[in-house]
Amino acid sequence: MSRERVRLAIVVAEFNYDVTFLMLQRALEYAKFLGAEVTYVVKSPGSYDMPVLVEELLKKEEVDAVVTLGAVIKGATKHDEVVAHQVARKLLDLATKYGKPVTLGISGPGMTRQQALERVDEYARRAVEAAVKLVRRLKQLRQARYEGKTIVVE
Repeated sequence: MSRERVRLAIVVAEFNYDVTFLMLQRALEYAKFLGAEVTYVVKSPGSYDMPVLVEELLKKEEVDAVVTLGAVIKGATKHDEVVAHQVARKLLDLATKYGKPVTLGISGPGMTRQQALERVDEYARRAVEAAVKLVRRLKQLRQARYEGKTIVVE
């Protein structure tokens, strides 16, 4: 398996920054632990605004994957559901369009602020870990050549 350095960009929402600032700190620490290089940290006004920034980052050669960090917290309406579902769909569309991973470190919908704070480490760590694993597996898969024997990419 390729162990060359994975280059990550992180897009973090400013909305609910008491939560997302902590997510960013954990993500940076975990990326370093995994040996990944963070080439960009971009602040987005909110999670809903991320796709346009993510798309620009995916165009850059020095970005292998984008990690998104946000907290969509439940309010009095179903607005949190609309935001979370639309953002997740668009981020997946961008990942498939550019052939680069975009991982979802966005907590919610339906979470309280306390629940989001309790999940800071889990969401940040998993988003970074998924990005690193996906980049390595995509590189391995793209280099693989079938020669009559099953190829396992892990």
